[in-house]
Amino acid sequence: MKLAISIILSAAFVLTGCRQAHTPVATPPAAQQPQFSAEGDAAAQSITGDYLGAQISTISGDEYEGRGPATPGDERTRKYLAGELQALGYEPGGVAGTWEQAFDIVGIDAKMPKQWSFRKDGKTLSLKWHDQYIAASGVQSPGGAIKDAEVVFVGYGIQAPEFQWDDFKGVDLKGKVLLMMNNDPDWDPALFAGNTRLYYGRWGYKYESAARAGAAGAIIIHTTASAGYPFQVVQSSWSGEQFQLPAGPEPRIQAQGWATEDAAKQLAALGGQDLAQLMESAKSRNFTPVPLGVMTSLQFNNTVKKKVTANVAGLLRGSDPKLAHQVVVFTAHHDHLGIGEPDKTGDRIYNGALDNGAGVAQILAVAKAFKALPTPPRRSVLILFVAAEEQGLLGSAWYAQHPTFPAGNIAANFNVDGGNVWGRSSDVTYIGKGKSSLDTVIEAFAKRQDRIVNPDAVPDRGFFYRSDQFSFAKIGVPAFYFHTPEHFRGKPAGFAAQVIKDWEENRYHQPSDEFDPNWNFDGMIEDAQLVFLAGLAVANDDALPTWAAGDEFEAARKSALGAVTK
Repeated sequence: MKLAISIILSAAFVLTGCRQAHTPVATPPAAQQPQFSAEGDAAAQSITGDYLGAQISTISGDEYEGRGPATPGDERTRKYLAGELQALGYEPGGVAGTWEQAFDIVGIDAKMPKQWSFRKDGKTLSLKWHDQYIAASGVQSPGGAIKDAEVVFVGYGIQAPEFQWDDFKGVDLKGKVLLMMNNDPDWDPALFAGNTRLYYGRWGYKYESAARAGAAGAIIIHTTASAGYPFQVVQSSWSGEQFQLPAGPEPRIQAQGWATEDAAKQLAALGGQDLAQLMESAKSRNFTPVPLGVMTSLQFNNTVKKKVTANVAGLLRGSDPKLAHQVVVFTAHHDHLGIGEPDKTGDRIYNGALDNGAGVAQILAVAKAFKALPTPPRRSVLILFVAAEEQGLLGSAWYAQHPTFPAGNIAANFNVDGGNVWGRSSDVTYIGKGKSSLDTVIEAFAKRQDRIVNPDAVPDRGFFYRSDQFSFAKIGVPAFYFHTPEHFRGKPAGFAAQVIKDWEENRYHQPSDEFDPNWNFDGMIEDAQLVFLAGLAVANDDALPTWAAGDEFEAARKSALGAVTK
């Protein structure tokens, strides 16, 4: 879920897509009220807690070995999901009549030094691997190296012409190591959407930005507030073998690094600077890069292996001859972190029960509900379990680059990442609210459940860019996913915040993310039913969903629609 090695996106996307990253439009386009149906309500009843629990328990079992990409556990997972889709009555939705869309990934196991040393004027600073710094290889070669490179503080590391913002100011950064802040400017609603994090604030963008500048490496300053998770999540997610799509002609940096805030303070101090003052100075359009005069070298060896994983797809063909060529795509990532470093109990299997066994179970339940209808919906339905999300949304990125339906014929993407195992809620947290006409559909069906629809409660964390719906949005497809609700029925105020805190600190990307037979599935049932019923309405509607006017993905949608009408 949402943290791993960056996909190095093409410069074309960064320079066109991100330039459109304006402040989100407050009012999405008007849309026709969705049609309710007794058949849909009846089919939704096929979604049960017993079914959800059985699926989560199965796919997060030790025999699936944490579902690491391109492992035996991954292969067993894909085979299991294909079997479930076939048993439900779906036809293969992959490539050439198969259940899979296979693609190559490159596994890189970087052996970083135990100490990363920095020097200036006879003084040295050594940052300890794992405790103070984490780094991964940015290159797909037997090794990587940074040699006698100066460290330069570059603020947010953002170049955004539409906001008249350029942290680089034409400074030659070739061969440098860039020290940069997480997040994006957040103090003005008219600037980078205020506290709503855009793609500019994501670590993936920052490494890409450093690569375009010709830097040798980059170090992102971690704080729990700016990242949205503690440093232990970085430690668990960036250790061991990491995966990328095969490299293309795009620029790359040698090392993609993180440092704790305390380590960054020491690094700045070695350069004669105060980190707090540096970060404050970065909160201005007039900021210019600050060379620290600190030199560093880093050399590491990589074990590089080319491997294969796959998305798993099942197709239910639409019943309307005029609309069956269009599709509503329902996604959940089937991967997790596999077998890794042991926790304090010695457990090495990262089972990924909530992340994302819960999402897989809900999408299987949605698939089951569609087959419970007396007649398929007018548009086709694609059930898509994508691979290697934890490695940077690789499976959904591959599908977006090689879709089985043209992007202009994909009506919408309903993505499920995680799940509610704490009971019924009086609200829905909808990541993507205000961005598209899907709002009307979600709100209408949530109202029937006596629930209100809330926007992202922590917009500064950039959740929209952290799961597979982002890959679909980039090719213009209206997309969203649900996050943990804020208000649980019958629970005291603060209950939601407490369960989220417990999840992030004690289970997120840890072996302890295991199935618990004491979970309460009542809320997950409602969420899965909401996804099904809203998706059914989209699949039956005359019109396609649209992005809000001026949204960052609107231009991609217009281009995709134009391509299918030529």
